[in-house]
Amino acid sequence: MLTPRRLKALHEQGKNIAQLLREEQGLKRNTVEIIEIAYDLQAGSYIAAMEDLEKTEYQMNYTYEIANIIDSLLEPMSILEAGVGEATTLSGVLKHLKKDVKSFGFDLSWSRVAYARQWLQSRGFYDVTLCTGSLFHIPFADNSIELVYTSHSIEPNGGNESAILQELFRITKKYLILLEPGYELAETEARQRMDSYGYCKNLKGIAESLGFNVLRHDLFPFSSNPLNPTAITIIKKEEDTMSPSHILACPKFKTPLDEIGNMLFSPEALVVYPIIGGIPCLRIENGVFASKYHEVLSAG
Repeated sequence: MLTPRRLKALHEQGKNIAQLLREEQGLKRNTVEIIEIAYDLQAGSYIAAMEDLEKTEYQMNYTYEIANIIDSLLEPMSILEAGVGEATTLSGVLKHLKKDVKSFGFDLSWSRVAYARQWLQSRGFYDVTLCTGSLFHIPFADNSIELVYTSHSIEPNGGNESAILQELFRITKKYLILLEPGYELAETEARQRMDSYGYCKNLKGIAESLGFNVLRHDLFPFSSNPLNPTAITIIKKEEDTMSPSHILACPKFKTPLDEIGNMLFSPEALVVYPIIGGIPCLRIENGVFASKYHEVLSAG
């Protein structure tokens, strides 16, 4: 049995953890649990890679181009990176944007969010709101962020593209930018590799089938791996929507959260979400059902 301790040792040996877990469970696709374990064990590796000058230059060019595209679409008041990882992309985007914005990020892995906060602060970004969260139940209110983008975070979720796109579109107020594997635009060898890893496909086609307005879909000028070329897909949200009164939300009901006793309480779900190491943990699985939490804390 592949215990967490054993998986950590195998990761340190350079093994592909997601592939090992799929094989052990007889699965062709990654589950949320597999993705969480694989990426949490990688925590810190993306920041460590920034010590390599070639990778640092690539990341600078990659994020400069993203920022230019964002600036060409609008002067955003708020942006969010869904699947923020260690914020090596978000920090670059914030650096290159022409104006200051309210910025947000969430990730499935607590360890990666913790590294992200450290990295952002080391780069002078102290006001970024970070939390844990799932792409399937994003802990943000409807239409709460002007521009939402991803950077290879949908990637390992092949087979679940439609559900994820609907959630991303729900929280978006104006634009959704997807920087994800360009399966349909890739060569045969790259497609075979993407298939073996269970990567996402057909984001443009699925977005259009959902009725989304796709403005652009082509290969992005920067990709770190020629066998995993990045495509950019830009989606515009047509309806004029009111901004909500809250941004962070109960992941189950998308309703406001109350901070009580250094925890976040959902009056709708009657669930308490913990704040660990200063990071709100807002996956549905993180919640503790506590119908009397408000009464007990108020009485105390």
